[in-house]
Amino acid sequence: MPNYRRARVPGATYFFTVNLHDRCSDLLIREIDLLRETVRATKARHPFHIDAWVVLPEHMHCLWTLPPGDADFARRWKVIKFAFSRRLPSTETLNASQLNRRERGIWQRRCWEHLIRDERDYRHHFDYIHYNPLKHGHVQRLVDWPYSSFHRAVAEGIYPADWCAVPEQVEENYGE
Repeated sequence: MPNYRRARVPGATYFFTVNLHDRCSDLLIREIDLLRETVRATKARHPFHIDAWVVLPEHMHCLWTLPPGDADFARRWKVIKFAFSRRLPSTETLNASQLNRRERGIWQRRCWEHLIRDERDYRHHFDYIHYNPLKHGHVQRLVDWPYSSFHRAVAEGIYPADWCAVPEQVEENYGE
């Protein structure tokens, strides 16, 4: 069994990528209200600050800052995934491993996590999150994607509303 090593730093900021098991699904935007409600309820019980977040049809990226003395992001993701899944009808096909673990088969088992190292790293991930709807071809203008903290960042003066209006200018920084 793999030994996953996670960076656990209390009060730190982390970048996450969380994927659905079915990478062709649009479940996250179809059930955006349920996802938002689940995140709000999780934050109420296990506080964290949302620095940035984008929800795409089958995956999401976010930056969270945890409270001082707290490094347990894994518990928060477990609560979000479980609470979201529990409120959906059970229609997915399960494999033997999912049946043995009593999993729903909605989410990929783990998430990608990255400990933010410094201000430059923070800014890169902050921009990457907000650029994602354009990168994946969901919109021509970021302001048109409703499932993103980009709108909050524009309201706070972090970005102009037309940020990344010419995608070719930023593709080299946020490509895969």
